[in-house]
Amino acid sequence: MDLGLSNRNAIITGGSRGLGRQIALSLAQEGCNITICAREPKQLSETAKEIEALGVRVASVEVDITEPDAPEMIVSAANSINPVDILVNNVGGGSRGGPSLEATTDQELQEALQLNLLAATRLIRLVTPSMRAAQWGRIVSVASIWGREYGGTIGYMTGKAALIAMSKHLAIELAPDNILVNTIAPGSIRFPGGSWERFATTQPEEVVSRFIETNLPLGKFGWPEPVGDLVAYLCSERAGLITGTCINIDGGQTRSLI
Repeated sequence: MDLGLSNRNAIITGGSRGLGRQIALSLAQEGCNITICAREPKQLSETAKEIEALGVRVASVEVDITEPDAPEMIVSAANSINPVDILVNNVGGGSRGGPSLEATTDQELQEALQLNLLAATRLIRLVTPSMRAAQWGRIVSVASIWGREYGGTIGYMTGKAALIAMSKHLAIELAPDNILVNTIAPGSIRFPGGSWERFATTQPEEVVSRFIETNLPLGKFGWPEPVGDLVAYLCSERAGLITGTCINIDGGQTRSLI
């Protein structure tokens, strides 16, 4: 299936490893030019070379996305290739703080919102003018099943729920300009260096087995490739009627009907 993405220009935040890396590779395999950002220079350089080997143009930016000037640096690097057609807000996290409000400080909540919501909003503000001018754009944000139902720390859950809500609002606002806005909600995806990899390798085997048996109907953790391919589809010409949605990609892990 031709996704119609050849020569489109995409930004993927946190694109050096894990889900971000796979999203960048999946888009590059469809012919997208790619800009990635991350904090760790060695991994960033290695992933940029991996993407470039697929025959597309690549820019990489070593930056902490929560820094005030980070969004401008990232968009400037992407614009050195071409105006931005696609934005994938992949950066997220926020394990600090506890499961209860009493165990979480205001600072920890603010940090979770900075990372999971506000970094995305700043980038969206910068890329939408050129998307409006072109009357074409795709914005996909990586949320979590724990932005849709209970799970994780209160900061993480709140930040991801807010990201889903903002994306729904933007989808309606930007639809007249043919800019489609969606979120995806991964479940427990295991990859090197990720939190589920740490869980699987540091917890006793019986704890890991019990978690899988209780929570993962497929009997195993998720893996990055289906996530990357889903994002590539949502960014494509083929997904022209999909906007304002949040799509679970969790192997049946969630229990909600909605």
